[in-house]
Amino acid sequence: MNILVSGSMAYDRIMDFPDKFSNHILPDKIHILNVCFMIDGLKENFGGTAGNIGYTLSLLGEKPTIISAAGSDFSTYRNWFDKNKIPTDHIRIIESELTAGAYITTDKADNQITAFNPGAMKHSSPFDFSPFKSDDTLAIISPGNLDDMLGFSRTYKDKGIRYIFDPGQSLPAWSSEQIAEMIDGSHIFICNDYELQLTLEKTSFVLDELLHKTGTLIVTKGEEGSEVHTMDNGVAEKIDIPAAKADPIADPTGAGDAYRAGLIKGLLLKGKDIYHAAKMGAVAATYSVENYGTQTFHFDADDFNARFQQAFGGKAY
Repeated sequence: MNILVSGSMAYDRIMDFPDKFSNHILPDKIHILNVCFMIDGLKENFGGTAGNIGYTLSLLGEKPTIISAAGSDFSTYRNWFDKNKIPTDHIRIIESELTAGAYITTDKADNQITAFNPGAMKHSSPFDFSPFKSDDTLAIISPGNLDDMLGFSRTYKDKGIRYIFDPGQSLPAWSSEQIAEMIDGSHIFICNDYELQLTLEKTSFVLDELLHKTGTLIVTKGEEGSEVHTMDNGVAEKIDIPAAKADPIADPTGAGDAYRAGLIKGLLLKGKDIYHAAKMGAVAATYSVENYGTQTFHFDADDFNARFQQAFGGKAY
């Protein structure tokens, strides 16, 4: 099965703030905000939505096609992907730009403040979809270049290719009509609970209307697990998927991308349903949460299956 992963490639600069942001922000002075957070240190990691999803899929035994753009400083990242046998043929290099960079500060309550330089992500990623057929391709549209996101959703619908729509942090950039268009016809719409609320407000949909637009809605809720919403013969159904236990909890950055990779792997398995796939997503997320950074963890099939067994019983794949 071909897996098409579009989104961002980025370097993550991750910082820890040894207190709570709320202790240093005066609510009545928000209009003249001027704060400085003294961090404990900075680590640079490989990141970006497409990069993170692709990396976890490689650990799950897949070779996804990454559709993205990177800058003149991409060589270190390319070497990392080569080491992990992840193809980079379709990552467009923009020599006049730097690879996108995220500057993420996390406080003691796991709140995050992020500054993001899009760099090469401002450029679209031309891609030839003609070799890919609907019966052997699964795609995910994750946050990245906006023209790509909208254009790819239209292409996938034209070709009958199942796609997961994951707008994430890009949501504020879209009009209500554009968001509705990309959700409409998607195989799965995935978001966190905040993003779901924002989507409903932007589109003026109620939940049932949203479920009529997409095959399945998945809402991730961090340590509270996730929800799988489906519509069967006009009746909405929700199944709660508990979170798999992470120990220790080190850093939430990238957990959502790992979840999506586990979900995709589960969707490829014959004889398994969407709920099994969501459980695989929950297990994949634990590896990211337990490690500082986004592509700093490792597992093999035996380890993954053992953790799945412990969390949910049975074998993952």
